[in-house]
Amino acid sequence: MTDTRYLAPQTLDEAVSAFAAAQGAARILAGGTDLLVQMRAGIARPGLIVDIKKIGEMNRITENADGSFTIGAAVSAAALADHPRFGKVWPGVLEAVNLIGSKQVQGRASPGGNLCNGSPAGDSVPAMVAAGAVVTVQGPNGRRQMPVEAFPAGPGKTNLAPGEILVSFTLPARPAGSGDAYLRMIPRTEMDIAVVGCGVSLTMKDGVCTAARVGLGAVAPTVMLVEDAAKALIGSRLEPAAIEAAAAACRAACRPINDKRGTIAYRTKVAGVLLKRTVAIAAERASRS
Repeated sequence: MTDTRYLAPQTLDEAVSAFAAAQGAARILAGGTDLLVQMRAGIARPGLIVDIKKIGEMNRITENADGSFTIGAAVSAAALADHPRFGKVWPGVLEAVNLIGSKQVQGRASPGGNLCNGSPAGDSVPAMVAAGAVVTVQGPNGRRQMPVEAFPAGPGKTNLAPGEILVSFTLPARPAGSGDAYLRMIPRTEMDIAVVGCGVSLTMKDGVCTAARVGLGAVAPTVMLVEDAAKALIGSRLEPAAIEAAAAACRAACRPINDKRGTIAYRTKVAGVLLKRTVAIAAERASRS
């Protein structure tokens, strides 16, 4: 095996150029909490590591003039938790990001890396889907954007084109009366992989749900936007029948597998249970915003 080369570019253009020139033999290093483990296990053998942490745009958290947030792909979970405003606007996204590994891991791990791993069980992804996040990517052919739910292509796979790098997430401005939440079910109390993960974002006006998004993870080959669950909530006062209809939509959307952490039947049932609990938390937060 040839030695792995290391590059720490100062600009995004330089990073994209080097990454694309490697023709699939390079890996991006943000926090490295997955990549380094994969390399030690012999799963990943990159010819080139492109470290993006020295690129300013990749490390910034920006609250834009319109109230939206842009989060660089290399921003760590700990940095996001330390931001004075982000957790107040998007508490559900922050609590999902803060479930990535241990406190020590969160000092390095990034939501960008969590998304690029392509894991159906990545905790930050259903919350980002519920938030309506849009990702910006850059490659040899320039920049483009896509909704976060369009980014995963399957377990361990993404819809990045050859040579493209994830640059940032943009989360939209929050109308008054909005709240979000994320819950997961794990066999242990901490530091485990989600059996099911559910993110919900709601906007309420005069007791009526005017907007909703539901993200569901670990129950299909990719994290999903469950549009039928949102439709069941929108226009309702979140009465039991509407919430049960949304839970049923989540159960219907499930395409899980049997594994040692949960059966198909169990994951499907838990998806509906988590939807109900997550809606309740998001609605309570919306009432205070």
